[in-house]
Amino acid sequence: MDLLPAVFIENYYFVTVVFMWFLHVGFMSYEAGVSRRKNMMSTAMKNIMTIAVVTPAFYYAGWWVYWCMPEGFLPATHEAWDWGLEGSECTWALPWEQLAGPNMADNVMAVFWAAFLLFSWTTGSIMSGACIERIRVSAYLVLAVFLGAFVWILAAAWGWSWHGWLTVHFGFHDFAASGVVHGVAGLFALGVLFNLGPRVGKYDDDGGTRAFKPHNLHMTLMGLMIIFTAFYAFYAACLAVLPGEAPGWNTIYFNPTTLGAITYTITVAFAAGFMSGYICSKGDPFWTLSGGLAGVVAVSAGADVYAPSLTYLLAFAGAAFAVWIGTWQETKMRVDDAVGAVAVHGWTGMLGVLFMGIFASGYPTGGGSGNVRVTILGQLVGIATLIALAFLSGYIISWLLKKGNLLRVPLEVELEGLDLAEFGTDFYPDFAATEEIIVEADGTEVPAAPVLLRAASQVIRG
Repeated sequence: MDLLPAVFIENYYFVTVVFMWFLHVGFMSYEAGVSRRKNMMSTAMKNIMTIAVVTPAFYYAGWWVYWCMPEGFLPATHEAWDWGLEGSECTWALPWEQLAGPNMADNVMAVFWAAFLLFSWTTGSIMSGACIERIRVSAYLVLAVFLGAFVWILAAAWGWSWHGWLTVHFGFHDFAASGVVHGVAGLFALGVLFNLGPRVGKYDDDGGTRAFKPHNLHMTLMGLMIIFTAFYAFYAACLAVLPGEAPGWNTIYFNPTTLGAITYTITVAFAAGFMSGYICSKGDPFWTLSGGLAGVVAVSAGADVYAPSLTYLLAFAGAAFAVWIGTWQETKMRVDDAVGAVAVHGWTGMLGVLFMGIFASGYPTGGGSGNVRVTILGQLVGIATLIALAFLSGYIISWLLKKGNLLRVPLEVELEGLDLAEFGTDFYPDFAATEEIIVEADGTEVPAAPVLLRAASQVIRG
């Protein structure tokens, strides 16, 4: 590989990784704001610990799954790309090989690995929001490892590569991962929610549903806006920048595209999603911004081919669908998804895959797979495969944790709040000043008077 293109590619993916970090800043703020005050820090810490556990799991297992299991559940070797590197693709992904560590002869693989790793973190963060306020941190981390290092990356090996069986045999096309990342994470979360159950007080015996208001809606909306900013890097990382004398801009399927094309798609999709979310939710701030996210998810599968006008219509429809199915799922299915992740990511992600089959049938899905054409049948096969893989994985793993009494926090912990149980403190002490105790010199315990109120009373008396 020529040095200049190699260095360019290395810098390209490095920059996308840096900006994709903002996804997790956004997820942490978004979910912490949605939670009630007593669970705020526990919610935030889950997003940080996602990085701690998924990173080594992906290094030792997930990267190998992507390169070595494109044909099913059994490993298969393939010839390496002609990048002047030795060994098969499976060889590249082994943690003890030269490419999986400091290597002055390689300017690509480590940063390309990091881009995929950030997608893995994203799947865990999507699931995290759905399960807040009642899942054990340890159970969540186990689920995040399986989702981030095995389940989604297996789906990617099958349908988000030029040699996966969904791509080669069915022409499956999912450019920016409507189904492979968003859909899989959302429906994995649905399987978990079936075993986790709703938060205490969410539903009554008469079929009523209680809305738990975010403790800080401003933080939630800010988190969503940060996520939207990072989505440009997410899209950019979905490109495969090929080496050579003149680097080419391609999708993961080797279809030619440009950064300009995906810039149009993502920007127009946000605008349409915001408008649709605003109209369909009658101006609800949470669903207005979530509609923007749903709009982008709905067009991600075909973001490399859609014209801006079509993008607007599909994103508008996707956001409307997310608002409707999210409300229906909460009130009729009685599934307590605290942030609407199953609706926005799971079901809307699969809708995005279907949109690709309806509006882009006949499009060649990539030179690397022999120019197989996109068909509605191929997209439906992909949807069925991804739903089964994601939902069953989430359900089975969480069922095993539930049977071991390891999935959900005890009732008294949920009522008291996870922050007090896990950290032994309230992270909003000003609100709890009247609950504090002062120990006098003789050992007598007396309630502490709120400092601010006492000062105010002195001013009034004066």
